[in-house]
Amino acid sequence: MGYTLIENGTLIDGQGGSPIPDATVLVEGSKIVKVGHVKDIDVPENTRVIDAEGKYILPGLIDTHVHMTMELKNIQDTISNPFSYRFFESTQFLKRTLDVGITSVRDAGFTDIGVKKAVEDGLIDGPRMQISINPLTITGGHGDNWTRSGVDATLQTYPGMPNGICDGVEEVRKTVRKMLRSGADVIKVHATGGVTSPTDHPEFTQFSYEELRVMVEEAQYRNGVKVMAHAQGAEGIKNAIRAGIYSIEHGIYIDDEVIELMLENGTFLVPTLLAPVSVLESGEQNDRMAPYAVEKSKEVIEAHQASIAKAYQAGVKIAMGTDAGVMEHGTNLRELGLMCDIGMSPMESIVASTKTAAECLGWEEQTGTVEEGKWADLILTNTNPLEDIHSLEDANHIVFVMKDGKVCKDLLK
Repeated sequence: MGYTLIENGTLIDGQGGSPIPDATVLVEGSKIVKVGHVKDIDVPENTRVIDAEGKYILPGLIDTHVHMTMELKNIQDTISNPFSYRFFESTQFLKRTLDVGITSVRDAGFTDIGVKKAVEDGLIDGPRMQISINPLTITGGHGDNWTRSGVDATLQTYPGMPNGICDGVEEVRKTVRKMLRSGADVIKVHATGGVTSPTDHPEFTQFSYEELRVMVEEAQYRNGVKVMAHAQGAEGIKNAIRAGIYSIEHGIYIDDEVIELMLENGTFLVPTLLAPVSVLESGEQNDRMAPYAVEKSKEVIEAHQASIAKAYQAGVKIAMGTDAGVMEHGTNLRELGLMCDIGMSPMESIVASTKTAAECLGWEEQTGTVEEGKWADLILTNTNPLEDIHSLEDANHIVFVMKDGKVCKDLLK
């Protein structure tokens, strides 16, 4: 296995401590083998040396809520594009995600095990993935895109993508088993309504406590697979936490009892602040978003920001996630600036995108910080993100990306 030495950079290691100047990271194969200063490292012969002078070294970033095989389109394009078209599109989505320094993702719906395997086998470039296959949803709930005209704009199901609509404890149990059979690393449920669904509202509670509980029993207790919940209204969030769900996505309407439950249970919060903002922006710029989605986004944005600020101030664990696919892939790092807008410091937003995000995925022993023995997922930026977190929104400032020791992007040449 070959060696790569990244030297002379300022290290922001993902743990939240002070940046380390003149840092050096030695990589062997796919792993980090030494972190320190070059004078303290015995550099093997024939080591590739990358000079990071004037640059900042960070762990590969992690987005804990993406949809890698979709970008929302208007309904005409959604129903008229050939079935296989989106798989070819997704190769561009995956590459754009990797190019902004995101080396790991948790896919919150619609990516199958074939796409994951294609990345793992090197057929296409992209971040490593945890996949949820198809989110569970109730009839008429968020995820059921049947419209009152009779048109069903739900993404097609096929052998590797079982239908996620289920009602009642036994249907839910069987649907969880189907997702696990199809290769789900995590089970995703829509515990409430949402912004982009045609016939519900974010505050509407969906699935009973008993239905949510059986998801956790089948997935986590029986198979060691955790459950994540799209949960926007307070009552649906409470049901999800009480049922044993470990990760709340969006959290638009959070009250004091929700915060108390999250702290008591160690529940992760994935804010996706960018999602409703991007829906509103899209409604102003093009015809991709349905009018009902634009109107709901106007309604929720301020409440969403206030809820995440309240949870942050109370000490709830926050992991970065964007809902990419609702907005364009590759614009993910706007989320860090929005996290800072609700009170987080730039360093805290970076930790949420590295160390805490890795913990959310259960990968804290393998990634999330620059430490010996971890995967060689490293990025270089040519701006100081602690001074200007918004600079990361420009992909050109991410000048180098390494995943598993393989250079995926290099603008240093």
